[in-house]
Amino acid sequence: MNRLSLPIFVVLFMSLSWLHAQIIKGELKKWHKVTLVFEGPQTSESAEENPFLSYRLNVTFTHSASQEKLVVPGYFASDGNAADTGAEAGNIWKVHFAPDKEGEWTYEVDFKKGKWAAVRTSKKIKSAEYMDGKTGSISIRETDKTGMDFRGKGRLQYIGERYLRFQNGEYFLKCGSDAPENLLAYDQFDGTFKNDGHKDELVKKWEAHKQDWKEGDPTWKNGKGKEVIGAINYLASKGMNAFSFLTMNIGGDDQNVFPYVDYDTWDRFDTSKLDQWEILFEHADKLGMFLHFKTLEFENQGLLDNGGTGLYTKLYYRELIARFGHHLAMNWNLAEETGDWTETPPTFPLDAVERIRLAEYVSSMDPYKHHLVIHNGAWYDEIYGPNTKFTGASLQTNKADFSNVHKSVLRILNESGKAGKIWAVACDEPGDHKHSLIPDTEDPEHDNARKNGLWGAMMAGAWGTEWYFGYEHPHSDLTCEDYRSRDLFWDQGKICLGFFKDNNIPFWNMKSNDSLISSEGDYVLSQTGENYVVYLKNGGESILDLGASNGDYEVSWYNPRLGGTLQKGKVKFISGSGKQSLGKPPVKREQDKDWVVWVKRKDTSFTNGQ
Repeated sequence: MNRLSLPIFVVLFMSLSWLHAQIIKGELKKWHKVTLVFEGPQTSESAEENPFLSYRLNVTFTHSASQEKLVVPGYFASDGNAADTGAEAGNIWKVHFAPDKEGEWTYEVDFKKGKWAAVRTSKKIKSAEYMDGKTGSISIRETDKTGMDFRGKGRLQYIGERYLRFQNGEYFLKCGSDAPENLLAYDQFDGTFKNDGHKDELVKKWEAHKQDWKEGDPTWKNGKGKEVIGAINYLASKGMNAFSFLTMNIGGDDQNVFPYVDYDTWDRFDTSKLDQWEILFEHADKLGMFLHFKTLEFENQGLLDNGGTGLYTKLYYRELIARFGHHLAMNWNLAEETGDWTETPPTFPLDAVERIRLAEYVSSMDPYKHHLVIHNGAWYDEIYGPNTKFTGASLQTNKADFSNVHKSVLRILNESGKAGKIWAVACDEPGDHKHSLIPDTEDPEHDNARKNGLWGAMMAGAWGTEWYFGYEHPHSDLTCEDYRSRDLFWDQGKICLGFFKDNNIPFWNMKSNDSLISSEGDYVLSQTGENYVVYLKNGGESILDLGASNGDYEVSWYNPRLGGTLQKGKVKFISGSGKQSLGKPPVKREQDKDWVVWVKRKDTSFTNGQ
């Protein structure tokens, strides 16, 4: 090389290096979303060489001090701003990373190209060049978020117990909406679903919740999205902290929710629609709203790869994990609406072997190892135990009066524990498919839902509930566009969560033991010798058996219908051991209604997470 050509080489090298360098976006803080943006090959959603299938982008992040490694999948992002531009083509590729430690993280990019590269692990796949092999580092500071914002709590994790716990040590109880399942069939999301002839009449506008959007909340495309953002704002304003949604129902009841460019193409993804989904989910994080990803409806279990964990299935889950797996409080539900466990099960395309195989694949792809659940259809017997990746159940029941919620939660907790790995159980469809949580106009008191469903689940040891809307009523699981249709019940859910949170009830150390109360059908959560929470469905005077634990206890009462502060009845303290009367509820005219009694050893205090 002569001297004249050397500067040209250097300039060219610097130009190419800049071209393929990453841009780092986001607050560089623990538990925040950090996005690495790469300039890669120019392509499009419809390119002959499929960018979703023929390329594989992974970035390995390593924490310098602890040497913790996370392999995070990335994705094709068209022009990098598709939520606003609607772009289908571009040369931008992204990776979302949610660091859980402060300090320096180094990273190394692996960008490969080849036949079915996205779903292959072979080392023989060739380099796609561009950013392949690129390295760098980022410095992460402490989080500055507080309150409900999950970025101040960390990732919600299954830790081998009945309850999920944030990385800051705080345990979590949830209550929220399980309906409508087609929440994402919203007319202001991009995509062909609105006019493709597949049940277009079920596409949602969410107009009732435009009033709940607030100045400063996110939108896309010059103001779109206010209604669905407002819907989540409303739930949060009512004290709810969870909502669920299907991410694909091509063959289901609604047929308007899918991540693809159209109804019939299952290996190409709508980048602008998915970016708009992400705007909604990111807003939910800041509000403290748990994301329940229901990835398959029953009718869709055999759609991809005939129910096997093949090319289309792997690609589908890889894209979900790459785009949304960084969220802090969420679970992957591998199959929604798989049937009724009390009836002879139908033939399931996703049988036990495939459920286990799919769970293994999702777990291997998810660097954060989120809680992994499934609805019951065929019961859980074959997928319990330490040899599967499942960590819990998303329970659905089948009684209009919610009468089997409590015993079903207990059944799963007992069976999973005996099998060698106790699950964290949430009752995500209490009630039956025809009725369940019906509108306030038909049942303003919601007595059965509150007594048997809400408190029945919590007092059995569930970590939460989500509420399904039966199809024989207005604002159903398919047609609801107004969460205010259950406004009065959300109040009761907030009251339930408030009891445990505001009083620092150490529920994570307590277990169901209904035999300790004399009144039949009532519930007890107990921490022997320390704490007893009693739920009396019909009030009255009951006897609590303290066993051999001798001590002095305070007796406080709580109204699960109205909430408020703890109250005192005639019996304010009990001493000794054995069977002790709790006295009668403190409000004489309401002594025959449901009440919660907290019996706490004197001079004992508790803090969530300790």
